[in-house]
Amino acid sequence: MDEIGYNHRHDRSFVIDRPSGAGDWLLLIIKAPAFFRIDGKMIRAAANSFIIYTPEYPQYYYPDSDEYYDDWIHFYPEKEELDLMQSLNIPFNCPVPLPDTTEVSVMARNMCYEQYSANQNRKQSVDLYFRLMIYKLHEKMHMQNAASKISESVYFTTLLWVRQCIYRWPGRDWSIDDMAKELSLSRSRFQHLYSDTFGVSVNKDLITSRLEKAKELLICTDLGVNDIATIIGYNGVSYFLRQFKSAFGITPIQYRNAQKNDTTQKKPKNT
Repeated sequence: MDEIGYNHRHDRSFVIDRPSGAGDWLLLIIKAPAFFRIDGKMIRAAANSFIIYTPEYPQYYYPDSDEYYDDWIHFYPEKEELDLMQSLNIPFNCPVPLPDTTEVSVMARNMCYEQYSANQNRKQSVDLYFRLMIYKLHEKMHMQNAASKISESVYFTTLLWVRQCIYRWPGRDWSIDDMAKELSLSRSRFQHLYSDTFGVSVNKDLITSRLEKAKELLICTDLGVNDIATIIGYNGVSYFLRQFKSAFGITPIQYRNAQKNDTTQKKPKNT
């Protein structure tokens, strides 16, 4: 990283005008509304947006309110970082809205601290934070696609709570109708919003949560397959066996034995 700034504040007179670009890459975490000139047109970027400028792209932006503040990172990406951004289809030279920038802003703060500290591994720490930030920007871009279809302030928090409950208590006798009622939605509307928000159906999450718990019990306990099936919410063991093999390609017993063999092989030998 070249330079890093966290939570820099400016008044309405603030203007950035770099007709030939900054000469390096620039990542802005936009925390207040601002106008950006993109391909000759003025575009309003809402708070909770980001933009990554390439070195030669013209930069011109100014606040849309009495106060503007952002986080910024001037950088020269290593090949692995550039490949990562391209593989994740991170847009360049255009503001991208996000549902929230709190998490990535915390990373910018930590990067800023490390960058200007005397820590022995500060460069490595900053590089790791940056790569994590790219992954989080990518995740939040997809969350924004879902949030554009639903009102996050109304539904997102409750949907997230429902999903956390599914994974926390996989053996519960979950009812989609009850979950829909929790949000005062119809069954079909709830299922549609859940899929849009998390990129997976509620039925798929119910199955995944149970099978992941099954794997944990197979490794950490000596419970029989019938008991495990009951604990994780299956009425019959045969259906559990079919779903487990369909998901992982082996039976629960084969999975348990494979994990035991792997653990035995990894045990340190006496010398």
